Amino acid sequence: MNRYPLWKNLIIIISLVLGFAYTLPNFYGEAPAVQVSPLKTGLKADAALMNRVEEALKQGNLAADGIFLDQTSVKARFPDTDTQLRAKDLLQSQLGEDYVVALNLLSNSPRWLAAIGALPMYLGLDLRGGVHFLLQVDMKAAITKKMDAFVGDIRSALRDKRIQYGGVTRDGQTITVRFRDAAMRDKATAEIQKNMPDLELKNQDETGEYRIVATLKLEAQRQTEKFALDQNITTLRNRVNELGVAEPIIQQQGSDRVVVQLPGVQDTAKAKDILGRTATLEVRMVEAHAGDPGARNYDPQKIEQAVGGQIPFGTELFYAQRESGKEPLLLSKQIVITGDRLTDASPGFDATDQRPIVSVTLDGQGARIFQQVTREAVKRRMAILLIDRGKPEVLTAPVIQSELGARFQITGFRSTEETKDLALLLRAGALAAPMEIVEERTVGPSLGAENIRIGFNSALYGFAAITAFMIVYYALFGVFSIVALAGNVLFLVALLSMLQATLTLPGMAAIALTIGMAIDANVLINERIREELRNGNTPQAAIHAGYDRAWGTILDSNLTTLIAGVFLFILGSGPVKGFAVVLCLGILTSQFSAVMVARGMSNFYYGRRRRLDRISIGQIWRPAAQGK
Repeated sequence: MNRYPLWKNLIIIISLVLGFAYTLPNFYGEAPAVQVSPLKTGLKADAALMNRVEEALKQGNLAADGIFLDQTSVKARFPDTDTQLRAKDLLQSQLGEDYVVALNLLSNSPRWLAAIGALPMYLGLDLRGGVHFLLQVDMKAAITKKMDAFVGDIRSALRDKRIQYGGVTRDGQTITVRFRDAAMRDKATAEIQKNMPDLELKNQDETGEYRIVATLKLEAQRQTEKFALDQNITTLRNRVNELGVAEPIIQQQGSDRVVVQLPGVQDTAKAKDILGRTATLEVRMVEAHAGDPGARNYDPQKIEQAVGGQIPFGTELFYAQRESGKEPLLLSKQIVITGDRLTDASPGFDATDQRPIVSVTLDGQGARIFQQVTREAVKRRMAILLIDRGKPEVLTAPVIQSELGARFQITGFRSTEETKDLALLLRAGALAAPMEIVEERTVGPSLGAENIRIGFNSALYGFAAITAFMIVYYALFGVFSIVALAGNVLFLVALLSMLQATLTLPGMAAIALTIGMAIDANVLINERIREELRNGNTPQAAIHAGYDRAWGTILDSNLTTLIAGVFLFILGSGPVKGFAVVLCLGILTSQFSAVMVARGMSNFYYGRRRRLDRISIGQIWRPAAQGK
C-alpha cells in the first residue's frame, strides 16, 4: 500500500544528489581576481591570450590559483588582494593598451564543480559590497538635441529642393524658418511636412517677412524621451561590461531615472567617473582662426573681434589647447558628424612621433558624409570636439591635407590613460542625453559580510526552532518533515545557483519565509494522519489517506501564495522582484519536498512492514466516548 516504485525513489535520490552538488559552490566563498578583456574589436579572448597571461604572471613570479577562459575575457584568481593588485599592474604593462585589465572576484569552488556547470549564486550589492548610483536623465537636453538635428535636416532639405530661405534658427524648443515671400514659404511647408512628420508647423507673418514656426509634436516628444532613456541604459550596460563587473543591475526607475548597482566593484571612483561621463564627439568646420597662415579661413582680425565679443552669426568661439597656450577658434554651429556614427575607437600611438592617439572608425553613412565634406575642405581646418558632462572641449583642430574616409585619428592627449578612457567611452556608445548622479551609496565588503552573517543566522535559528518543535510534537514523522524541509532549502539554493540568480538581502528574507511556509505542508499531512488514526483506521491506511487527502489542501494554499508572488514579480521592481522570485521558487520546491521526499521516507521506513500496530507521530488525543 505504502511503497514507492523504483523510478520515484530514483527521482528523489537524484534530486537530492543534484541539489547538494549545485548548492556546494556557494560554500567556497570568493577570491580576488583579475579580468583581462580585449579593447579592440579585432582582438579576441582565446587560448593565445590565456597563454600570454600565464607567461606574464610566471615572469613576474606571481602565483595564480587558477586561470580561466570564457567568451569575453581571461580571468586569473589569486590568494590575496596584494597579489591581485600587483598582477593587475603587471598585466597592464605587459599586454599594453590593447586590453582592459580590471579587478574582479571569482568563486573558490573547485574545477570539477565548474566542469558540470555548478556555479555559485551572484551576491547583490547589500551582500557583496559595491556601489549604487541613481542617475537622472536630462530630458530637456534630449529634446534640444533632437531639435538641433531638425535644424540641420531643414537646411539640407531646402537646399536640395532649391527653396530660398532667409535663415533657420532654434530658440529653446522652437525652430523658426524665415522667408521673403509667401510662395517660397508654402513650398517649404509642404517639403518639411513631407520629410519631417514629427514637427508641428505654424505660419507667422510679419512686415516684409514670412515665417514657419516648428515645434515637436507631443507624441514625438514622448518617443524622443523614451529613446533617450533606452539608449542611455544600453550605453551604461556597455560601459559596465568594459569595467568587467559580474551581474550588474541596470534598470529604469520612474520616467527619467536609472538605477545602477555594481556588486563587488573595488575601484568605485573609476566606476563613478566612467558612468557619469557623457562623452561623445562632434566634428565641426573652423570658420576663422589665427594659428596657421597657410590654411584657409585664416583671419586674425575676425578672431580678434570674436574674442572682443563680436561673434558672427552661426558660429561659436572655442579655445584649443596648444603648446604655446590657448588658441581661439571660430567654429561653425553646424555639426558635420557626431559620435553616433562611430563603430570602433581604440587607443594607440602615432607612427611618426609616438604621441598618444585614439583611432576612430565610422559607419558607412558617417564615412560618406566625412568623405564628401573633407573633399570640399582641403587646406581648411577641422575641429574635433569632445562633449564631456555637457562641456565641449576642442581636442584638436588639424588642417585637412586630403580627402578622408572611414578612419581618422584624434590627437591632443597628455597621457595614454586619457586615450584609454576616451576610447572606452566612445566604443561603448554615446549617451543620448546627459545624466546626473543624484544619489550614490557605497556598501563596503565588511558590511556585506555582516549582512550575510545576519541573514544566514536568521534562517539557521528559524530552522533550529522549527526542528525542535516538529520532533517534540510529531516524533519520527517530525524527523521526516525536517529532512524534507532541509531538502527544500537544498533544492531552492540549487535552483537559484543553476539560474545564476542574484541573491540580495530581501532574497535571504524570502528563504527564511519559505522555511516557515514549507513546514506548513508537513503539519497538514501529519495532522491528517493523526485524524485518520483517531477515526480508527489502521496505521498503513492512515499514512496513505493522510498524504492523499492533504494534497488538495496543500495545493490550494500554495497556489494562492504563488499567485501573489507572481504579481509581486510583475508589478514590483528591484528588491521586490528578487523577493518574489525566491518566494515562487520556494513554493514549488516545498510542494515537491513535502509530498515526495517526506512520503518517500515514511514509505521506506513503514511501507515494507506487513503488520504495523503503531507509528511514531506523537501523542494522539482521541475524542471522548459519546453516551454510556
